Amino acid sequence: MTPSPASSSQPIPGFATLEGTRRYAARFAGKAAAGYFREPGAVGLILSSIGIGTYLGEPDETTDRGYADAAVAAVQGGINLIDTAINYRFQRSERSVGAALRKLVAGGITREEIVLCTKAGFLTPDGELPADAGDYFFREYVETGIFRVDEVAAGCHCLAPGYLENQLERSLQNLGVACVDVFYLHNPETQLGEIPREDFRGRMDAAFHLLEAAVAAGKIRAYGLATWNAFRKAEDAPDYLSLAEMAGLAREVAGEGHHFRFVQLPFNLAMQEALTLPNQTVENRKVSMVQAARPLGITLVASASLLQGQLIQNLPPFVTQALGLSSDLERALQFVRSAPGITTALVGMSRVEHVRANLALLGVEPAPRDQFLQLFQQGR
Repeated sequence: MTPSPASSSQPIPGFATLEGTRRYAARFAGKAAAGYFREPGAVGLILSSIGIGTYLGEPDETTDRGYADAAVAAVQGGINLIDTAINYRFQRSERSVGAALRKLVAGGITREEIVLCTKAGFLTPDGELPADAGDYFFREYVETGIFRVDEVAAGCHCLAPGYLENQLERSLQNLGVACVDVFYLHNPETQLGEIPREDFRGRMDAAFHLLEAAVAAGKIRAYGLATWNAFRKAEDAPDYLSLAEMAGLAREVAGEGHHFRFVQLPFNLAMQEALTLPNQTVENRKVSMVQAARPLGITLVASASLLQGQLIQNLPPFVTQALGLSSDLERALQFVRSAPGITTALVGMSRVEHVRANLALLGVEPAPRDQFLQLFQQGR
């Protein structure tokens, strides 16, 4: 059974604000260690160093309830960044987040305290996989003029403005809100496998125009790129992206006051490229992503912090020696949230017990620089 959209009632008004997120952080005075909450300069918000992700799981009612309960527990426990996407579990994860938001607001947490992020780009059904996916997408999107067949890449991805606008409206309905704080283009590098870079740039230009218009309309507050390979590859890779080029495109579209302010990319003990690979060029210098982001006004959010659970056991002994703590889960998450330039480490949490385990770090300061660097000295 397809879950009902969160918009069965009036949408929750408002959006995350500096005052609201500061008030949220103040709720945990005496509980949250120094450095647990961060204020990246470009966005004017206080973000928790751990965020809740909603990617994995079956498209069923049990998982729906699990994510809704976990999101409530996360926000009540010290996590104010919620990350989802319209294609996660066929729109059901967004609806679970919407159910959680209604419960949280009814319980006294305000919309202004919560940083809500979602994504669009992949083609997704509604609630469950249709018997004939091709026929569904043709009827739902091509026949209605939302996108053309030639605007779809890899058989699954679309950045056409009409499609992004449609997906944003659906996300707002699923989430039951009037505004999303961060709206990501989801794995835009998917397009580069099929179209020339010049055409890709044109599609990104059109997408950025649409997103700036959505900001002006009060439907989103900022936008970004949620990527997998784009910022982890060498410059000659087919799916590589230059952060400076993307920021420059945003300036061309909207001037210095543009709203391209976030990048999400994998970063964990096994995928360290954001910190260690100098694949970006800023002011004629070769730098890593964490070095490139700050001067360009970009806030970095780490996905796959635990690599879908693969890093919660059997870590090398030198990780324990460097970071201490009581479990490999805590050490893996501590590594990500302690990395310079990473604001928030996302972790999938589909059950309340996941939330409790990850929030063991609420009262633990991020590893200081010398302790963090031991990982690289001992791991050689």
